[in-house]
Amino acid sequence: MKQHLISLVLFFSFLLSGCMPLKQTEVTSPNGHIRLAFALDGNNRMTYQVSVGDTVFITPSLLGFTAKDGVNLAEGFKVVNTGFTTHDETWTQPWGENKNIRNHYNEMAVHLSDTTNTKLTLRFRIFDDGLGFRYEYEVPGADSILVTDELTAFNIAQDGTSWSIPANYDTYELLYRTQPVSRIDNANTPMTFKTGGLYASIHEAALTDFPEMTLKNTGNCNFKSELAPWPDGIKARFNVGSFKTPWRTIQIAPKAVGLINSGLILNLNEPCALETTDWIRPMKYVGIWWGMHLGVESWVINDRHGATTENAKRYIDFAAANNIEAVMYEGWNEGWENWGGSQTFDYTRPYADFDIEEIARYAREKGVAIIGHHETGGNIMNYEKQLDKSYKWYADLGIHSVKTGYAGGLPDGHNHHGQYNVRHYRNVVETAAKYHTTLDVHEPIKDTGIRRTYPNMMTREGARGMEWNAWSEGNPPEHHVMLPFTRLLAGPMDYTPGIFDIMYERAKNSPYRKQWNMKDSKDCRINSTLAKQIANWVILYSPLQMAADMIENYEGHPAFQFFRDFDADCDWSEALAGEPGEFVVIVRRAGEKYFLGAATNEEAREVTVALDFLEKDKTYRAVIYADGKDADWVTNPTAYEIIEKQVTATDILSVNMAKGGGQAITFMPL
Repeated sequence: MKQHLISLVLFFSFLLSGCMPLKQTEVTSPNGHIRLAFALDGNNRMTYQVSVGDTVFITPSLLGFTAKDGVNLAEGFKVVNTGFTTHDETWTQPWGENKNIRNHYNEMAVHLSDTTNTKLTLRFRIFDDGLGFRYEYEVPGADSILVTDELTAFNIAQDGTSWSIPANYDTYELLYRTQPVSRIDNANTPMTFKTGGLYASIHEAALTDFPEMTLKNTGNCNFKSELAPWPDGIKARFNVGSFKTPWRTIQIAPKAVGLINSGLILNLNEPCALETTDWIRPMKYVGIWWGMHLGVESWVINDRHGATTENAKRYIDFAAANNIEAVMYEGWNEGWENWGGSQTFDYTRPYADFDIEEIARYAREKGVAIIGHHETGGNIMNYEKQLDKSYKWYADLGIHSVKTGYAGGLPDGHNHHGQYNVRHYRNVVETAAKYHTTLDVHEPIKDTGIRRTYPNMMTREGARGMEWNAWSEGNPPEHHVMLPFTRLLAGPMDYTPGIFDIMYERAKNSPYRKQWNMKDSKDCRINSTLAKQIANWVILYSPLQMAADMIENYEGHPAFQFFRDFDADCDWSEALAGEPGEFVVIVRRAGEKYFLGAATNEEAREVTVALDFLEKDKTYRAVIYADGKDADWVTNPTAYEIIEKQVTATDILSVNMAKGGGQAITFMPL
């Protein structure tokens, strides 16, 4: 009996010392629905826990980092004091899904120190739609810090359904997986999931001088942050004795569309750092690009060269005649002939058949902007040597928008998503801002909301975009209705939508077509209906929005009127309905006009949409671009119809979508 009593005493002593939270501090969202509790456990390890309503959402999860050379970033910390603040403001951005953003949160700043006087502030901000937290370290006496691992965990309380791509430090161009949360091995962020009747997404905000965070499953539904490494295995390096991390974020909503409508990621970034923003403007554009992916044109100078002076002017004429603000050219500069070799592009030397000065003059005469192009092929060093010179050269020509690309491996063992390249991307954004230049970045570091601080960072690729349809099995119909709930939670995407020649009939009949990538374009197609391609201009948000097809396929096409009427500079947006990978309905307002986009996966679908977002006491002409009655993404993808009707805010529309289809509507006040 005595032995049993001793065992029980020891057992409860263990619970008190190792498991029971001590010195707990907590903060709630402004509406009181989300609660975060911070605690030091019996081993003085830092933990946090999140509850939504009366239910535990994130069970106690570790916090901290490890570092080399005896620098302590995780163990033996004690709370010095805790501060609480409330913040509520509405700020305006020069462009975005919504021009006005409410930033309302309660903050808890936990100030800690250890026996070596290392100071740490853990800053927690709790919003009605989720939370963010970051680390702010000061290590006295240290002239450098080498971070070796992050301990931050996200222990999800219940299993559920998830939507994510695998973790990869060099590409985000992967297909999304729908699987139980517990079955995820690893994932990049945003990692979206549904559990216990709630939708959530784990991501990060304000990634400026740190490697990207991915998630590794450590058992059941428990995830740990994994950081993209330097070639020597170090995760982050600082030549000073202090650093701040990006915010680790969890968006939370009772409906899936609540994640899309959240402004949390933007709110966790610093305000605009630019003196003026009047030079930044959203634009619609076309470009010499898709023909290269189909193999009917080439990037390099030859008899198939796409970027010629004659072709450039033809695209400018088309843009001017169709209410399109800009034209983008790829394959205009010397260096493409070395693709797959040295990758040494020259960013101020055009090919002989591309008279850039004449093209720039002609574009100005027609009132059309030029979007330049800088492909690096991953040769960061070569690009940085020419960075300032090349942006000044473009600016002197009147070119103030640039698409960049990083297709290819980085030298010296670096990866695309480590701290080295994050610093490079930041350098490019700041250099572009110096010359009043906006950016569209392909093969980027993921968006984490820095467009609030540098709104010249307008859009990125960062997922499987349109080009995959030209030389692979393509993106499945569910992909387009997965992106708004996953990748696009991070920020705008240059998906390059809007292909009208769904089956590539023109390309297949071209005598110039050649296979250049994984699969011959003659064996490929777009996996959607025509109406869905139109709807994607609304759904897949980008302030630089492309009509990506070759212009021959738009000329004389009645359905192209939608893009002529479309305005990429929206003032307000709302996701009305949807489920990840199944369907989505999004509406945007630009001035007095509204644009609605709806799309479905492989299943035909009817969705009822109330038009109460329209202005009251006004009548609108609704122009509906719908799937034809016999449309089907496999057997009859180009069947469509255009319907006009008058509607008001009291009306309800039935949106009918074919398999793999969609619908787009323009609402214009009478």
